[in-house]
Amino acid sequence: MPRESLIISTLVELADNLVDHFDVIDILTLLSDRCVEALDVDAAGVLLASPGGELQFVASSSESMRVLELFQIQANEGPCVDCYRSGTPIVNLSLSESNGRWPLFTPRALEQGFRSVHSLPLRLRGRTIGALNLFRTLQGPMGDDDVAAAQGLADVATIAILQHRASFDANALNEQLDNALTSRVVIEQAKGIITESTHCGMDQAFGRLRAHSRNHNEGLTGVASAIVAGTLSANDLDKLK
Repeated sequence: MPRESLIISTLVELADNLVDHFDVIDILTLLSDRCVEALDVDAAGVLLASPGGELQFVASSSESMRVLELFQIQANEGPCVDCYRSGTPIVNLSLSESNGRWPLFTPRALEQGFRSVHSLPLRLRGRTIGALNLFRTLQGPMGDDDVAAAQGLADVATIAILQHRASFDANALNEQLDNALTSRVVIEQAKGIITESTHCGMDQAFGRLRAHSRNHNEGLTGVASAIVAGTLSANDLDKLK
């Protein structure tokens, strides 16, 4: 699918989630995957703030990206952490020229093969609820069009989250974000079960969860919960094509 068509399709899918029952994990996983597919980046991940303001890992385009995002939280440093705290984008930053800005995070990112980073806030009307991390394995800037498209996708995802039931009620939002973080735990448990049962890697396990969710029009968290509860066997999940 051409780049422009893919971005438009993603915007439509994100907007389509403005319904009573939607899965925040699904929205942000879609955001991560489509950034890699449509933009000049090699990996993407999303950190979302809990009701108490602590950043939590929510979604990523790969297992290695998940590990890197979790490291940011543990080390309490990195582009996503800074972007969330300031509410401003970090764009076209070369990791080799970060001048000691993130002494713990930068070596770990370079070990993973990444050379440049971009972090964009999930922000609406002065409220920042998280950040989108984009990594490239090559030096050099990401094009202005790609940066604008990434921020546009992040903005629509933010609106989808905040507009749940067309309400900005603080209690409802806090409950929603809390549920998203709880869902992430269930998904990680399901990935572990699938990996052990089918002898595949964590990326393949998550891919099968996603494929089954999409093919059967079921929420990602619902499929993961069924795996954890034992009502759906890992071997019965749809296989990756």
